[in-house]
Amino acid sequence: MKKLALGAALGVLISLFLDPRSGKRRRRQLWSRAAGLYRHALRSTRSAARGVAADAVGFSRKAAHLRVQPKPQPNDATLVAKVESEVLRGGDMPKGSININAENGIVVLRGQVESQDLIEELVKKVHKVQGVQGVENLLHLPGTEAPMHGAHPA
Repeated sequence: MKKLALGAALGVLISLFLDPRSGKRRRRQLWSRAAGLYRHALRSTRSAARGVAADAVGFSRKAAHLRVQPKPQPNDATLVAKVESEVLRGGDMPKGSININAENGIVVLRGQVESQDLIEELVKKVHKVQGVQGVENLLHLPGTEAPMHGAHPA
């Protein structure tokens, strides 16, 4: 029974592709579809290979930068510019009312700000800037006296 079904299916295929009227067209369609599937598979494989290669390059570059290289200590002018750009960049920071100086890696903050929380936030942010070795806080609230240089508020 299986041989009969296989023979019938094979007969139908042969008659479809060897038919004098439409066989040539059907053979070309079959060849065109097979070639299209091959090209599609080839493009997909190449695309996947490019993706794997790009991932490999990305992972190798990430691995090369896992260790943080020590950076040289910036000079005082560079340190002041760095603190200004990193700490005072937000729109809520009082840029005009704060004076920033640096002396041998120690950043000195002078000026008047609106709240004690803002003073603490500024000092904390300045401490985080790379190259800052210490912070001298001479900031004060409105209506209070400015601290003296060298005096460290509690």
